[in-house]
Amino acid sequence: MPTLTVSNVRKIYRTNAREVQALEDITFSVEENEFVTLVGPSGCGKSTLLKITGGLVELTAGKVSFKGQAVLGPRRDIGIMFQTPVLFDWRTALENVLLPAEVLGMEPVAARERAREVLGMVELQGFEDCYPNQLSGGMQQRVSLSRVLMYKPDLLLMDEPFGALDEFTRERLNLEIQRIWMQDRKTILFVTHNITEAIFLSDQVVVMTPRPGRLARVVRVPFPRPREIRLMKSPEFASLVFEIREVLGLA
Repeated sequence: MPTLTVSNVRKIYRTNAREVQALEDITFSVEENEFVTLVGPSGCGKSTLLKITGGLVELTAGKVSFKGQAVLGPRRDIGIMFQTPVLFDWRTALENVLLPAEVLGMEPVAARERAREVLGMVELQGFEDCYPNQLSGGMQQRVSLSRVLMYKPDLLLMDEPFGALDEFTRERLNLEIQRIWMQDRKTILFVTHNITEAIFLSDQVVVMTPRPGRLARVVRVPFPRPREIRLMKSPEFASLVFEIREVLGLA
């Protein structure tokens, strides 16, 4: 039984002046411990779908279920990481990571131990006492990821977390998130408009159409892990890129 099911999801944004249909009849499922990516053009509703899955946005029709329960609002077992780190400038890296522990009332000594553990997972040991303005953009995103991992969510939602970074930093963080995923085996739903990134990271790629976002195709990714950057040079990888480009009308 899939751990996450998205069934016939539809979303319409209504204002006094107009209606905008963001999503139409989206259906797919994610198995436990799978890494699944939503890919499609800007404005196709990827981020909206992610926020619906996290219980942050109410759907118009359909249903989202996680571990057999309908998602009707934010849940402790679902963590969300956004494109911008959203760190507090007056708090150190360690103090930013500790925020969920303070909100959830975790035991302070155990919480600090866990915070240092997750900062170590993203290779930020030695930077615990640095403030955000002392960290690079990629390091800030690692702090943001650590903060989500702090309370061990079963489902991790990632909304274009590396989209604002340069290509070199992005590739390094793709390798990093793969390593963390293989170590911790979270179920991950990841949003990107970068086809290469989607294939490199995923077990399956959910391809969406321009607005209103519909499911165009689900593409299975057959490559074993761990994956290295040179995989992108292979004919098999290029064939999958071309397949998705064709679905999106880019080839």
